[in-house]
Amino acid sequence: MKENRSFSEIFHGVKTELSKIIVGQDELVRDLFICLLCEGHALIEGVPGLGKTLIVRTLSQVLDLKYSRIQFTPDLMPADILGTHFINETEPGNRSFKFYKGPVFGQIILADEINRATPKTQSALLEAMQEGQVTLFGEQHTLEKPFIVLATQNPLEMEGTYPLPEAQIDRFLFKLMVQFPDREELFLILDKTTEEYHAELSPLLSAETILELQPRIKQVPMASHVKEAAINILMATHPLNPLANEEVKAFVRFGASPRGLLSMVKAAKARALLDGRHNVAMEDIKSVAKPALRHRIILNLKGIAEGISPDHIIDKIIQ
Repeated sequence: MKENRSFSEIFHGVKTELSKIIVGQDELVRDLFICLLCEGHALIEGVPGLGKTLIVRTLSQVLDLKYSRIQFTPDLMPADILGTHFINETEPGNRSFKFYKGPVFGQIILADEINRATPKTQSALLEAMQEGQVTLFGEQHTLEKPFIVLATQNPLEMEGTYPLPEAQIDRFLFKLMVQFPDREELFLILDKTTEEYHAELSPLLSAETILELQPRIKQVPMASHVKEAAINILMATHPLNPLANEEVKAFVRFGASPRGLLSMVKAAKARALLDGRHNVAMEDIKSVAKPALRHRIILNLKGIAEGISPDHIIDKIIQ
């Protein structure tokens, strides 16, 4: 069935449905929807209790996609994510290997506290995120589309965690920060969670509809001067580049990869469509620069010691 509604109408419907459960977090919800449209994954960072898991689970219900949660712990093994082969005895003396799929065989995968697992287990997601398939014992298994990994991590507690390697962090289209609710939102949260309140969610989209929408992102035109601006922002994150400002030279060790440029452009196209426009504006590039680049900028020791954030660096570059 061909989807005739505009992207902005579809997103407005999704956001309205989510608001039955989710209070605030409009920017986070928009960025998660952009990731889905761009066939990208998101790393979600926020302190415990901000509803990261609830947002992902509720989004899967509204989009009518298969939800799968993986709780990452230090003893989690790759087979616990991907699946494994078991000996299956069909009749006496007749045995065969049967593959049992792991939780990665979903469509929206919540990788909860991903930095609590060992690097070996973290790397089990790499092929799935990049290729949309997993390989076990030389046999390839294709994952069902649409496929998106939404990984969470706690920025405060560092004991017992394994920082994600740069190669894996670079696989995420966006790194999103969950904002603390304001006073009015806290009142609403209280009303919805401590009093008699029950909301029935209606699935508004389907896997088929989402797969029809995704290719339309690439069809959005982008003027050459907007492309040049995106390239300049990326190049300005590299301390040895002539476009780098004094803060980048002083505090940045490595700038963003070319994948960061692709993320910015794809996300800017999706954002334009969500705003009801059919061409990319400079404002779209500026809006997606932080989530697309903040996890790809590596600070040096001086930058870390002085508490400089990648968001601050990106703000200065855009200015």
